[in-house]
Amino acid sequence: MNFLRGVMGGQSAGPQHTEAETIQKLCDRVASSTLLDDRRNAVRALKSLSKKYRLEVGIQAMEHLIHVLQTDRSDSEIIAYALDTLYNIISNDEEEEVEENSTRQSEDLGSQFTEIFIKQPENVTLLLSLLEEFDFHVRWPGVRLLTSLLKQLGPPVQQIILVSPMGVSRLMDLLADSREIIRNDGVLLLQALTRSNGAIQKIVAFENAFERLLDIITEEGNSDGGIVVEDCLILLQNLLKNNNSNQNFFKEGSYIQRMKPWFEVGDENSGWSAQKVTNLHLMLQLVRVLVSPTNPPGATSSCQKAMFQCGLLRQLCTILMATGIPADILTETINTVSEVIRGYQVNQGYFASVNAPSNPPRPAIVVLLMSMVNERQPFVLRCAVLYCFQCFLYKNQKGQGEIVATLLPSTIDATGNSVSAGQLLCGGLFSTDSLSNWCAAVALAHALQGNSTQKEQLLRVQLATSIGNPPVSLLQQCTNILAQGDKIDRRGSKIQTRVGLLMLLCTWLSNCPIAVTHFLHNSANVPFLTGQIAENLGEEEQLVQGLCALLLGISIYFNDNSLENYTKEKLKQLIEKRIGKENFIEKLGFISKHELYSRASQKPQPNFPSPEYMIFDHEFTKLVKELEGVITKAIYKSSEEDKKEEEVKKTLEQHDNIVTHYKNMIREQDLQLEELKQQVSTLKCQNEQLQTAVTQQASQIQQHKDQYNLLKVQLGKDNHHQSSHGDGAQVNGIQPEEISRLREEIQDLKSHQELLQSQLAEKDSLIENLKSSQASGMNKQTSASASPSDPEQVAELKQEVATLKSHLSSQSLEITRLQAENHELLQRAEVLTKSVPIQGECENVAAAKTTDVEGRLSALLQETKELKNEIKALSEEKTAIKKQLDSSNSTIAILQTEKDKLDLEVTDSKKEQDDLLVLLADQDQKILSLKSKLKDLGHPVEEEYESGDQDDDDEEIDDGDKDQDI
Repeated sequence: MNFLRGVMGGQSAGPQHTEAETIQKLCDRVASSTLLDDRRNAVRALKSLSKKYRLEVGIQAMEHLIHVLQTDRSDSEIIAYALDTLYNIISNDEEEEVEENSTRQSEDLGSQFTEIFIKQPENVTLLLSLLEEFDFHVRWPGVRLLTSLLKQLGPPVQQIILVSPMGVSRLMDLLADSREIIRNDGVLLLQALTRSNGAIQKIVAFENAFERLLDIITEEGNSDGGIVVEDCLILLQNLLKNNNSNQNFFKEGSYIQRMKPWFEVGDENSGWSAQKVTNLHLMLQLVRVLVSPTNPPGATSSCQKAMFQCGLLRQLCTILMATGIPADILTETINTVSEVIRGYQVNQGYFASVNAPSNPPRPAIVVLLMSMVNERQPFVLRCAVLYCFQCFLYKNQKGQGEIVATLLPSTIDATGNSVSAGQLLCGGLFSTDSLSNWCAAVALAHALQGNSTQKEQLLRVQLATSIGNPPVSLLQQCTNILAQGDKIDRRGSKIQTRVGLLMLLCTWLSNCPIAVTHFLHNSANVPFLTGQIAENLGEEEQLVQGLCALLLGISIYFNDNSLENYTKEKLKQLIEKRIGKENFIEKLGFISKHELYSRASQKPQPNFPSPEYMIFDHEFTKLVKELEGVITKAIYKSSEEDKKEEEVKKTLEQHDNIVTHYKNMIREQDLQLEELKQQVSTLKCQNEQLQTAVTQQASQIQQHKDQYNLLKVQLGKDNHHQSSHGDGAQVNGIQPEEISRLREEIQDLKSHQELLQSQLAEKDSLIENLKSSQASGMNKQTSASASPSDPEQVAELKQEVATLKSHLSSQSLEITRLQAENHELLQRAEVLTKSVPIQGECENVAAAKTTDVEGRLSALLQETKELKNEIKALSEEKTAIKKQLDSSNSTIAILQTEKDKLDLEVTDSKKEQDDLLVLLADQDQKILSLKSKLKDLGHPVEEEYESGDQDDDDEEIDDGDKDQDI
C-alpha cells in the first residue's frame, strides 16, 4: 500500500485533478507492474474509488480490468476485485437516495458502460467462463456483474449468451450451488436472462429448471417461505407465460401436481405476513398462466383436466370458501378458479356442486352472487365474482339451464327459506345501485349466450311488481325500467343501468325470433327506441342511442314477420321516416367507436380501474362485431331482396337440417363403431386369454403324455422281467404293454402265414408241373424210360401239402385264440381303468389311450379278415406263379452247385485246422520237455511267463476249437 499512500498523499495540491490523476496512476500500475501483488493492490484501490468516481474509473480502467480478467485468472483475489469494480461501474444500484435527474444520468451511464463492455462479445464469454470457478469470491461477483449487464441491455446480452457454447447450461449450474447466496442471486440472474426471450426460456426449461425451482420452493416452505420463493415464482412465470412449449412440458412433467401443497393454507386467521400474501398471490397467478384464455384451447383444457384430477381445483375452492382470507388473496383466488373452470364442463360441474360451510349449506355460486350484488363489497371483488359467474356459464348449456330454471315458477321455493341464483340476479337487476344493475344484467346475458332454448324459457318468467297488480314478464319489466330512464334515483353512473339492460335485451333477442315477437308485441317499445335514436343528446347519451339502434336493428334482422304491424318492411319504413337510414347507421356506429369498447374487447376478464369504466362486456363486443354489418345490410335491402334472402334462409335451414340429420347419423354410427371397436378389443383380449389357456393345457397334456409314456416304459420293463421268470400272474396297469405285445405276435403270425401260403403255392405249382409232365410222357409212350421214383416224389409232395394245410389250420386256430385273449385283455383293461382312479387330466389321457388301443385292435381284426380274403386271391394267382417256377428251378440248381463247392471248401479248411492243431500240440509237448530239462539243469524258469504262455496256448486252443466248430 506504500505506492497508494504516495499517490493519495498528493491530493492537497490541485483538488480538481487529483482523483483523475490518482486513477490514471493506478491504471498505469495495473498495466505495467510485473509483480502480482502490485497489480492486486492497484485493482483494490480502483474498487474503493469506483463507487464515488464511477465515471472516471469506468473511462480509464475498464480496458485494464478486462485485461486482468484475461491474464490473471490464476489469482482469485485480483479477479474478485476486478469483477467488483466492473459491477460498481455498470450497476445503477445506489444505496443513498438521489435526485431524479441524477438517477436518470446514472441509468444512462450504466447503459453506456454496458454497451462498451459487450461491444466485444468475448468479454461476456469470458465472464461466463469465470462463473465455472467454484471459488465464492469469483463466482458471486461474476453472477452480480452478469445480472447487472442483463438489466442494463437485456436483448443484446441474451443474444450473446444464446450463441455462446453451453452458455445457458453454465448459468443453470448456479441453481445447484450449495451456497444459498449464490443460488439466490442465480435465480435473479435467470429472471433477467429469461425475460421476453422464448428461445432461452425453452433451453432453461429443458435444463431441468422446473424441477430445481420447485425443489427450492419446497425447501423454503412453499407459501410460508421468504423472498427466495417470490423470486422462484417470478422466474417460473417468465418461463411459462406465453410459451406454449414450456407449458406443455410443465404439464407432461407432472409438475402441476406439485403445486397442490402451495394452497394448503387452512382457515387460519393469523400468520398472513406480507411476504406470504405476495407468495400466494404469485402462486395463483402462476396457475392462471397455465389456464389463461389466451392460450391454445387444447393446452388450456389439458391443464384444466390435470388440475381437477390432482385435486388442485378442490384446494382452490377450499380457499374460496374459507374464512380469514385476505381480500386481495380471495379476489385473486376467485379469478383463478374462474379460469380453471372456464369452458371445461367437468370442472364447471364440480364447481356447481361446491357448497359453502354455512348452516344450512349454500351453493358457492349463490354465496358469490350475494357478494356481487352487495354494494358494500370491494369493487375488485365484485368484478372477480362476475368473471367467475361468466366462466362458469361459458360453453356450459347445462349450467345455463340450471340458472334459468331458478327463475321459472315451478322451481321457486315458496317458503322463502333459501335464496336462489335467479332471485339474486333479479334483485340486483332491479336494485337502486347502478353497478349491481349492470353486473346482474351482464350475468343474466351470459346465461342466455348462444342458447336459444334458454332464451325461450326466460320468456316464461313472471315478476310480481306490487300487491294487487297482475304479474309482469321479465322482458316487459326490463323495457319498463329502460323507459323510465333517469327518473329513478340511482347510486352510481347515470347510463350504467340502461347500458346493462340494453346489452341484456340485445343478447336475449339475437338469434331468437320468438323473443323478438314478444318484444314487438308491446306497442310502446318501438316508439321508445325510435324516439331515443332520433333525439340529439349529449356525448354521454350517444352510447345509449347506439345501443337502442342495435336493439331495433336486431328486431328487424331476426323478425319472422308474425306481427302485421311490425314486419321487417314496416320497421324499415318507420326508420326511414322518423330517423333516416344514414342517421340510423351513424348512431349504430357509436358503439364500436367508444373508447371503452376496444378495451373490453381485448380480454374476457372484466378488469376496470373504477366503476365508471364498467360499460361494455367482452362477449357483447363479439356480438356487436357479428351483427353491425348484417344490420347495416338489412336496413338498405329492398323487400324483394328480403324475400330472396328469406328463401335463401329457408333453403339454408333445410340444408342445415339435412346436414344436422347426417351429422346425427354419423355421430350414431361413430358411437356404434366405437362400441364395435370395444367389442373387438374385448374379443381380442378373450381370444388371447383362451389361446394362453389352450397353450397351457397343451403343455400340460404334453407333460401328461410324457409321464404316461415313461410309466408305460417302466411297466413294460416290469412286464418283461416278470415274463422272463415265467411268472404268468397279471400285474395291474400293464394291459397296454400286453396289447402291444399281442399286436407284434399277430404281426409275426401274419408274416408266417404269408410265408406258408407262398410255400403252399410253390408246392402246388410243383405238383401241377409233375402231373403235366407225367401226362405228356404217357401220351408219347415213353413210360419205360420214365424214372421209377416219380410216383414216390408225388406222394412226398402230397404229404408235404397236407402237412402245410394242417399247419395253416393250426395257425388259424392260434390267431383265433390270440383274438380271444386280446378281447379278454381289453375287458380286463376296462375293469382296471374303472377300479384304479387317476387324478386330473392323467385319467382323461389314459382313457383316451385305451380307446386308441381298442380302435387299433379292431383295425387288426379287420386286417385279419382282409388277409383271409387275400389268401383266396392268392390261390387265383397260382397260374402266374407257375410261369415263374421254371426260372426258379434253374436258379435253385445253380445255387445247389455253388453250395457243393462251398461244402468242399469247408471240408478242406477243417482238415487244415486239424493239421495245425496237431502241430501245436506237438510244439507244446516239446516246450514242456524243454522246460523240464531246464529245471533239471538248475536254470530258473519264470512262472508268470509260463502262465502267460499257458494263457496264450489256451487262447489258441479255444480259437482252434471255434474254427473247428465253424
